[in-house]
Amino acid sequence: MDESNATCGKRLASIGLENTEANRQAYRTLLVSAPGLGNYISGAILFEETLYQSTVDGKKRKKQQGLVPLAGSNDESWCQGLDGLASRSAAYYEQGARFAKWRTVVSIPNGPSALAVKEAAWGLARYAAISQDNGLVPIVEPEILLDGEHGIDRTFEVAQKVWARRIPPSVPGIMFLSGGQSEVEATLNLNAMNQAPNPWHVSFSYARALQNTCLKTWGGAAENVEAAQQALLTRAKANSLAQLGKYTGEGESDEAKEGMFVKGYVY
Repeated sequence: MDESNATCGKRLASIGLENTEANRQAYRTLLVSAPGLGNYISGAILFEETLYQSTVDGKKRKKQQGLVPLAGSNDESWCQGLDGLASRSAAYYEQGARFAKWRTVVSIPNGPSALAVKEAAWGLARYAAISQDNGLVPIVEPEILLDGEHGIDRTFEVAQKVWARRIPPSVPGIMFLSGGQSEVEATLNLNAMNQAPNPWHVSFSYARALQNTCLKTWGGAAENVEAAQQALLTRAKANSLAQLGKYTGEGESDEAKEGMFVKGYVY
């Protein structure tokens, strides 16, 4: 639920709704008020507007200020926002946040340069320490972008380079992103990763792979809220089973199997 207002507007436009605060609030309220959602979802990452719309406890909060060009790199980026982060974190805690998320990206076609990897690791570490100092549990997100003509072996090589020796054993869990996969594909892949023991608990942090069918079912109509919430619960339960390695994929709709990859996707 952490899309910026502009990105949330793209979601609303896909079902013919105007990008207004009232429509954004209506949709996000639909999500968090789904009966029984807490049986499968442990928290929600909120955009700042949403955090201050609601006083519900247990919400995670994204506090970064966006990607900007990294000087001296191969046209790569870094994520700004460390200035003033301590005071913002304290304010978010007072508002009810108990978790935080910080995302930075690594681009394979343009590198990754040693500078970009080092900057990503340093920035994420500083954010995590500041979050902990202010009572927030940090989610650390070094995302390796899928875009490019390279194959899976090159992706694996970069993943090892970026992550190896940078994830301490004390990390309690690794959250898998859907990355533009279809709803079913994301769930199947998460399930596959949990077929054998992992060093960490491997679970999910999905946006579109939880919400795509839900959003289309809702369509902005009040009479569709219950059906949309049921669609959300179906996906949440499926992924809850997948993080235990118990998802079968039976009975999934064709819509849930539609891919959602967007080339050059940005938040």
